[in-house]
Amino acid sequence: MNDIRVSALVLLHPYEPFLLMVRKEGTSSFMLPGGKPEVGESAEATIIREISEELGLVLEADHLFPLGTFAADAANEADHQVIGDVFCYEGLPAELNVDCINHQAEIAEAAWFPYDPMPADTSERQFAPLTRLQVVPALAERGLLTR
Repeated sequence: MNDIRVSALVLLHPYEPFLLMVRKEGTSSFMLPGGKPEVGESAEATIIREISEELGLVLEADHLFPLGTFAADAANEADHQVIGDVFCYEGLPAELNVDCINHQAEIAEAAWFPYDPMPADTSERQFAPLTRLQVVPALAERGLLTR
């Protein structure tokens, strides 16, 4: 099995028990926004760059805090495992309109989804194993999710 290293971001809706997730062009799986590092790029620098590219948002580094590093089967690539350095963001980026999420680059769709429980996977829409099996339980374990 091949490894894919990524940085991913947890953004929680300010009023509802929802998590922001994205779906890349040509896929049916929703996942946390983020992506692969460039050569020599730190995990934190990667998430700041990727969120700017994917969602047009400026992240303030002092609002980021690491949730942890998690591994799970890759959502969109068979025989691959994704290893994600996952960050949470305190508050929300100033440019984020929670009612109309801007998306760009390779992102086909960005939406809020409930996390307790997450919706079931269907043939038309799935959720990345990293998010479902690792990140959401870690957020709950640390008391970072609200009901």
